[in-house]
Amino acid sequence: MLTGLGLHNGRVLRRVGSSLAVVLLAGGLLAGCSGDDKDPKAGASTSPSASDSPSATSEPSMQVSDGVELSTPGSQLELGETATVAYEVKQGVVGVLDITVTRLEKTTFKKSFAGWDLDAGQKAANPYFVRATITNVGETDLGGRGAPLYIVDGENTLVEATAFASAFTPCEPGKLPKKFGPGKKAKVCMVYLAPRKGDLVAVSFRPTQDYDPITWTGELQEPKPPKPPKGKGKGGKGDKGGKGDKPSDSPT
Repeated sequence: MLTGLGLHNGRVLRRVGSSLAVVLLAGGLLAGCSGDDKDPKAGASTSPSASDSPSATSEPSMQVSDGVELSTPGSQLELGETATVAYEVKQGVVGVLDITVTRLEKTTFKKSFAGWDLDAGQKAANPYFVRATITNVGETDLGGRGAPLYIVDGENTLVEATAFASAFTPCEPGKLPKKFGPGKKAKVCMVYLAPRKGDLVAVSFRPTQDYDPITWTGELQEPKPPKPPKGKGKGGKGDKGGKGDKPSDSPT
């Protein structure tokens, strides 16, 4: 169980030249940035320690379909291992997922963020990519939603995934497909900016403050090279292959 929980707001990044302001995501509400850019520590909000909660739950209270066995809260997993989790998407609506965290990557802004508009706080962070395979084992269509995962930094703080105003080819897709109903499976890649040059200690599923988190740990690797656009690969349009050749579809 985490001894403290300070949740840093995710940010929407926009390419340089955009006329739209960078915004913060905080509990579903949008708020414009101000002079916080001058302070690398800005954007952090502190919530109570887990020990301050009335009780730490050991079992999720929500109901799931027959035959679905949820993973034990507090499970400590390695990369490649799967957790079956349930969480409240919104009031009265429950999502149930098999989540397998498959790869942790540490990158740099120079390597992966050329052309993106970063504020001072973001530039003072360490960027990480987290790749996962997710299967919908519940009854709710979770299309277009992000994976319910955070990273834990070296200060035992949860860091929310960063959203992008347009495609971010070094790490995508960052969300589940637009249609992601029961039985659907997808691969996702999420971007996290750990404040103040923070570390990536673990990936955490923690839907509520009093939930004993399920975590994944593993070695950090170099980021994967972005996949070429469809039609640019071998046998695609523009190549010297036969007329019947078709671009090969890249896996999701």
